[in-house]
Amino acid sequence: MTNLAQYLSAFLREYLPCERRASQHTCETYAYTFQLLVAFAAHQLKMQPSKLTIEALDTPLIVDFLNYLEKVRGNSARTRNARNAAIKAFFRFLEYRLASCLDQSRRIHAIPTKKADNKLVDYLTHKEMQALLDAPDTRTSSGIRDRAMIHLCFAAGLRVSELIGLHLDQLDLSLQPTIHVIGKGRRERVLPLWKETAIVLQAWITIRPNVTTTPEIFLNAQGHAMTRSGFEYILSKHVKTANIQQPTLLNKHVSPHVLRHTCAMHTLKATHDVRKVSLWLGHSNLKSTEIYLRADPSEKLEVLMATTPPSLWPGKFKAPDKLLAMLGSIRRTQ
Repeated sequence: MTNLAQYLSAFLREYLPCERRASQHTCETYAYTFQLLVAFAAHQLKMQPSKLTIEALDTPLIVDFLNYLEKVRGNSARTRNARNAAIKAFFRFLEYRLASCLDQSRRIHAIPTKKADNKLVDYLTHKEMQALLDAPDTRTSSGIRDRAMIHLCFAAGLRVSELIGLHLDQLDLSLQPTIHVIGKGRRERVLPLWKETAIVLQAWITIRPNVTTTPEIFLNAQGHAMTRSGFEYILSKHVKTANIQQPTLLNKHVSPHVLRHTCAMHTLKATHDVRKVSLWLGHSNLKSTEIYLRADPSEKLEVLMATTPPSLWPGKFKAPDKLLAMLGSIRRTQ
């Protein structure tokens, strides 16, 4: 029997960050997956988590864990698939270091990915987005910071990890303001900024605390780098304020990623070019951008207007006899 802790520590602390050069967000996501898995396995096997073995993580237990995520924790199929992918990555790591688990790894890799619903993306209208940008109180330093974060996240279509990970040296507020973004998969892109975005960013940079040990642009109240959960809380707070001006926001779940979707939809409507949207968002594959075509009715309306509908012959409608209709209804009920 092989102790799990040793190999799991090497996978999370050495293999992912050093050999695979995975981002901090990816490492944290994988670590949380195994935190859930270890707690579930320890409860199922009635043993301490530190005593778990690799052999104990067999296929039936992994399948039970994935079902537990959906049925008990209420996770979506996409979340289930992400946890499944993390587990498979760990066993792929073990294949070259522990020959005895090759058959076990093969069985776990055979666990299928669950098909997820391809729902339309949520996004904000121009009026809703304007109400959200007007929500922070710019008479306070936190309000100036919040407005800059929301404005930049929307204008540049940033992922939340890209937003909170931006450093001061990645921002250029010279004659042509730009930001240098290091995105998913370490893909880099340089984005020009609107004049309005540069103004709100400059307002925050001017009053930003001079913390030399923290290079990130956006800081929390303690002077540390803004966290994902911190920005989510700030955004939800200002959405409640914007609800007063735009009640339609009450029917929408506004997350940081919805700001990215909003940027994509507004860019698509302005350019009518999905390739430009893909370039702006930093997608590696154009397929990732096609979801915005499905959500934009104007793109489908152009197709509808460009085609000629088939002609229909006018038919003659004859109302059914009341007696026959009554007899037919009685026959159907018997």
